[in-house]
Amino acid sequence: VTGIDAILGGHTHDGVPVATVVDNRSGKTLVTNAGSNGKFLGVMDFDVKGGRVSDFRYRLLPVFSNMLPADAEMAALIRKIRGPYEAKLAEKLGMTEGTLYRRGNFNGTGDQLLLDALMDVQGAEIAFSPGFRWGTTLLAGQAITREWLMDMTATTYSYATVTEMTGETIKTVLEDVCDNLFNPDPYYQQGGDMVRVGGLQYTIDPLAAQGKRITEMRLKGTPIDAAKTYKVAGWAPVSEAARDAAIASKTEPVWDVVETWLKSKKRITARKLNMPRILNADGNKGIA
Repeated sequence: VTGIDAILGGHTHDGVPVATVVDNRSGKTLVTNAGSNGKFLGVMDFDVKGGRVSDFRYRLLPVFSNMLPADAEMAALIRKIRGPYEAKLAEKLGMTEGTLYRRGNFNGTGDQLLLDALMDVQGAEIAFSPGFRWGTTLLAGQAITREWLMDMTATTYSYATVTEMTGETIKTVLEDVCDNLFNPDPYYQQGGDMVRVGGLQYTIDPLAAQGKRITEMRLKGTPIDAAKTYKVAGWAPVSEAARDAAIASKTEPVWDVVETWLKSKKRITARKLNMPRILNADGNKGIA
């Protein structure tokens, strides 16, 4: 879009330390993002000459929240609202032996924990977890509390599901998500990260044509059969029909399923990421 000097982005949760300069027909646009959870303040200074930006300086200022005095009125309101739930939120469900994070383009160890729990508790061969971007990080040795689990999963439609899917349907699901993310026309891009996949291995080419981005799908080394039916666990169904079916069948919220798993394990070993093989992404600065 021409005529925009700078975009101070949000929502994607990406901490961008250096402004991206985008060329357009009438000049340049500076694009930045200050991350999430109040960790940084994005600051951009402009040198304006003759009604145009001739130079700029951009930086991320870290917010040391533990060194800043809380606003007394807001702190009191938070204590009042949290009070009835504080003890339940603080309950320790387990302890992690590895870092649990969410923000990866194709998977994260926090998401892998959810996938492993869904497959284990629900007896599924494959699991899908949404490419959500919110959620905080836990370091090795920290307690997994109910609040962390809710922080990772709490939406109004977080029902855990188990569905019989053919190999063809599994590929269609993955292709649909791919097109939402990698369609070359930005007006058809829906945002978010790739759906996280447990149990299933696959190859992805983000630059391939629609319907041809997903190949080499395998389960325990065996190629996925398009006609065969597989048991697939998931959560947060987005279609109204799927949500209505989950409500009607009194499906458990995903946090209850995962809590059962965490309590049975107590000590959660470091998660091994199930990552796809990614083609044509060398040098892409957006891959993390």
